[in-house]
Amino acid sequence: MDPKGRIRLHIVIVNYRTSELVENCLRSLAEERGGSVPFRVTVVDNASGDGSAESLQECVRSEAWGDWISLVPLNENRGFAGGNNVVIGPVLDEPDPPDYILLLNPDTQIRAHAVEELVRFMDEHPHTGIAGSRLEDPDETPQRSAFRFPSLMSEVESAIRSRPASGLLSRWVVAPPQRDEVYETDWVAGASMIVRREVFSDVGLMDDAYFLYFEEVDFCLASHRAGWRCHYVPSSRVVHLVGQASGVTCPGSKRRRPAYWFESRQHYFRKNHGALYAALADLLWIAGHCVWRLRRFLERVPPGDPPHYFADFVRHSLRRRRRGAPVQAVRRSPQPGRGWVPHPDGLIAQLREDWIAHDRDWTRPGFRALAVHRFGN
Repeated sequence: MDPKGRIRLHIVIVNYRTSELVENCLRSLAEERGGSVPFRVTVVDNASGDGSAESLQECVRSEAWGDWISLVPLNENRGFAGGNNVVIGPVLDEPDPPDYILLLNPDTQIRAHAVEELVRFMDEHPHTGIAGSRLEDPDETPQRSAFRFPSLMSEVESAIRSRPASGLLSRWVVAPPQRDEVYETDWVAGASMIVRREVFSDVGLMDDAYFLYFEEVDFCLASHRAGWRCHYVPSSRVVHLVGQASGVTCPGSKRRRPAYWFESRQHYFRKNHGALYAALADLLWIAGHCVWRLRRFLERVPPGDPPHYFADFVRHSLRRRRRGAPVQAVRRSPQPGRGWVPHPDGLIAQLREDWIAHDRDWTRPGFRALAVHRFGN
């Protein structure tokens, strides 16, 4: 193949019951075809079970995109890291692998030249292993996309939610104010994150013990420890419909934070800093949150947290995961009413989760109906 036609970039999109969002993302990528960066796209369907795989296959066929888009349907939901790894591993083993891998969320749409800008930056900065786009709302309002690694002090700052405390602890704030220029950062959002091929050679694939959340933080930390730099590249602009893919972090969402979020956080701290550090991080967060709750009571401030957030945090802090066990205790569907994946710890653990979700009131009809369903299964 002529060097100019060589595939330099492979884009991976992991879908779970968001086929319409993925189709919109693919249409935005189609506009970038014919540019200076030849690329291919693989869409992984994480066992959606709602016709997503068939719908996406039909979209690729009807749009005649089969020469540059592939679909990989899985028979189980492997989460974000696991779904990406299914593609990244074989792609890197090809005789002539691409220079870069771009992880792209299904709830994104590419602005003009966003892909080219990322590749151009990576070509010009050989010591940069990872770079992220400027994520923005559809109205072009920028989102915070470049972050610092979580730490003990960042746990205090995030829990207290006090402007004076945030000022005092400003050097540890995980999500500092966004800047308009290119700059080096600790980690970037996995919604649009380009990775140099050699980074995978140095640190391996992403840790698929994470089901969802914290996997890109962990991967960027491993890359940092291997000597690679990470940059935020605002000239690469990507629309990000925050939380639409997972249903967990959408603005204004009243959904309870799922178990896998807490378990991913625990796994990150324990894996990278040790059990003692993780326990201290939990204690500092709990203490800071208690201060916040007291201030909220005195000032009559609305809570703003997901339901049962504090109780769930404490419970997951006390329930340590078995070494090597996957971070996937409870997987709720992003769309209500779509069913649950069985809990690996068995029926009692499922019923306990349901009981807490129903305010510890076994007489509530919703709990009784769900319990009957559990026993039936």
